[in-house]
Amino acid sequence: MIKKTTIDKVFEATRLEEVIGDFVQLKRSGSNLKGLSPFTDERTPSFMVSPVKQIWKDFSSGKGGNVIAFLMEHEHFSYPEAIKYLAKKYAIEIEETQQTDEEKKIADERESLYLVNKFAAEYFSNQLLKTSQGKAIGLSYFKERGFTTETIQKFQLGYSPDQWEAFTQEALSKSYQLTFLEKTGLTIVKEEKKFDRFKGRVMFPIHSMSGRVLGFGGRILDNTKKAAKYLNSPESDIYHKSKILYGIYFAKQAIAKQDICYLVEGYTDVIQLHQRGVENVVASSGTALTPEQIRLIKRLTNNITVLFDGDAAGMRASLRGIDLILEQDLNVKVCAFPEGEDPDSFAKKNNQEQIQAFLNENAQDFIQYKASLLVEEAQNDPIKRAETIRDMVGSISKIPDAIKQEVYIKTCAKLMDISEEILYSSLAQLMAGKQKSDVTKPKPQPMEVVKLQEAKPRINRQHALERNIISLLLRYGNILSEFQDFAFKLTDEGEVFLEPEIQEAKVYEKVYLDLQEDEIKFTHPDFKVLYDKIMETFQAKGELKVDSFIQDLSPAEAQEVTSILMQQEREQLHRWEDQEIYVKNKSELEPREVNETILNLRLFLIKQKVNELLEKVKDNPELHHEEIIMETMDYKALETVIAKKLGRVL
Repeated sequence: MIKKTTIDKVFEATRLEEVIGDFVQLKRSGSNLKGLSPFTDERTPSFMVSPVKQIWKDFSSGKGGNVIAFLMEHEHFSYPEAIKYLAKKYAIEIEETQQTDEEKKIADERESLYLVNKFAAEYFSNQLLKTSQGKAIGLSYFKERGFTTETIQKFQLGYSPDQWEAFTQEALSKSYQLTFLEKTGLTIVKEEKKFDRFKGRVMFPIHSMSGRVLGFGGRILDNTKKAAKYLNSPESDIYHKSKILYGIYFAKQAIAKQDICYLVEGYTDVIQLHQRGVENVVASSGTALTPEQIRLIKRLTNNITVLFDGDAAGMRASLRGIDLILEQDLNVKVCAFPEGEDPDSFAKKNNQEQIQAFLNENAQDFIQYKASLLVEEAQNDPIKRAETIRDMVGSISKIPDAIKQEVYIKTCAKLMDISEEILYSSLAQLMAGKQKSDVTKPKPQPMEVVKLQEAKPRINRQHALERNIISLLLRYGNILSEFQDFAFKLTDEGEVFLEPEIQEAKVYEKVYLDLQEDEIKFTHPDFKVLYDKIMETFQAKGELKVDSFIQDLSPAEAQEVTSILMQQEREQLHRWEDQEIYVKNKSELEPREVNETILNLRLFLIKQKVNELLEKVKDNPELHHEEIIMETMDYKALETVIAKKLGRVL
C-alpha cells in the first residue's frame, strides 16, 4: 500500500487543471476553465474545472470530483494507480508498505491485463536492443526506416523472437498467469498447445492517452511467410481498437497547444513525423476511422488535417471516412503528398521547417478538395457528374452547422457550375430523409402523455432546503459574519413586537446552533451524512478546505459535493449574459441567504406539522380535539412570526 505521507505530497503538488489539460482542451471562462465532455458526445462545452476549488464537474454526464476521481473515471484507474500516475507526473517518489500475498491475489483482472502488457512491452524492447537476433533483424529494420535510438526507446518499439514460445515461457517463468497472457492476446492457447501470437515480428506498443500499454501491433519482416503483414492484439477488456488512436499519448500536448491534429494511416507515419518535430500527429492504425476516435481528437482540438498518400486510390479510400469527421462538427482539411510519397517517406527526406511549410501551403478545405477531385474525374460524363453532385451534397448534409452548409453549397455551385437552388433542393431532400430515419418511436397518444406527466417526480422541498444548507456550509462555512435575528419585545402597552438583533458568528456556527435550537434533523440520508461530516471537520479543525475535505469522501459523496459547488459554473455555461439575463454571483457571502434558508426550512416543517395535526383530527373524529386545536394554533402563531422575519404576508 502507498504510504499516507506520499499521498499527501501528491495532493500538495498536483494541479487539477494541468492534469485534466492533458486529456481535455480547456479554455478560460472567468475564474474557471471549460471544455467538451470527455465522457459523452457533445458539441458545446459542459465540462467545468475550478482551479481555485481543485474540483471538476461534467454537467452532461453528472460526473465530478477531484483529480483522483477524474483519473478513475477517464482512465479507469484504481485509487493507487491514480496516485502513482500523479506521482510520476510530478516526480514524487512512491513509498509503499509491503503488500501481503493475499492483497496481491485480489488485484483485479483489469490491472492484471495492464501488468502483462507492461511486461511484454519491456520484454520486446529488451529483445530488440540487447539480443543478437533482435539487433540483426528488428533493430536493423527500424534503423533502415530512419528511426533514432532515442525515438525507438520513446515509442517502446520492440521485437518478438522468431520462436514459438519464447515470450510465453519467459512470462510464465516470471509468475504471470497464462489466463491473462491469453486474454491480452499475447499468447494463443489451443488445446494443450500454447504459442506466441507475434512470433518473428517487430512490435509497436499501442498506448492509452495516459501512457498505459493497451495492446500491440506487430509487423512481419519475412515476406516468404504466408501471414498478414500487420497483426494487432485482439479486443480485450482494456483494448478496443475502435476507441484508440496510435500515438495519442505522445501527441496530446502538441495537439492541444497547436490546436490542430494531423491524421495519418500507419504507425511509421506517426513515428517519422514525430521524430522530425511534427508531434501533433496520430494514426487510425490501418482501421476505418470511427466516431469514438474522432471524439478522442475533439477533446483536444476542433481542427483536423488528414494527410493522404500521393496515389489517387489511397486518396479516394481516405475520403470515404471524412464524412464521419464532418458529422462531429470539426473543421477538416486534407493534404496530399506528391505522387509516390507518403507521410513516412516525405518526412524522412525533409526537416521540420520544410514539412510544416508543405503542410501549411498544401492543406485544403476538405469540401473544396473533394469537389475539385470528383469534378476532374467526372469530366464530361453526365452520369458521373450527377453522381459527383449527389456525393458532394451528401458530405455537406453531414455538417451540423447550417451556416457552414450554406457556405459550402455556394462554393460547390461555383466549382460544379450548377445552380445553388438545385443543390439546396438536394440537400433539403437528404436532410428530410435523415430526420425521418431518426424517428424510431411513435409519438405518445394523449393518454400516454398524461401518464408520463403523472410519473414525473415532484421536487421534495425539504430535501432541496437541506441541500441548500450543505451548499452554504461548503461555500461560506469558514466566514465570520454579522447576522440579523429578531427577539420578542413588549411595548409599554403590553403588545408583543419583534426587535432586530445583530449576532456575530461563523456561518457553520450559526447554522449548527439554529438547527440545534429547533432540534431539526436532516431527512435525506446522503445530506445527513454530508452535514455530519462537514460539522465534524469544522469542530475538529475550525475550518473546511474543499480540496482536502473531498479526498476523504466516497465517490458518490464527492460527486454530490462537486455538483453543489459547481452550480454557479453550470449557470455560466448557459451564457445568460448574451441574452441580457444576469445571474447573481455567489462568490461572496450574503448573510441574509443563511437566515432565509434556515427560516424557510423551519416554516416548511411547521406547515408539515400543522398538516399532520389536521390529518389526525380528520382520521380520528372521536379524539378530544381541544388539545390538538390549541397545538395547531401555537404552530400557526409561530408560522406567522417566521413569515414576518422573512418579510412575507400569510
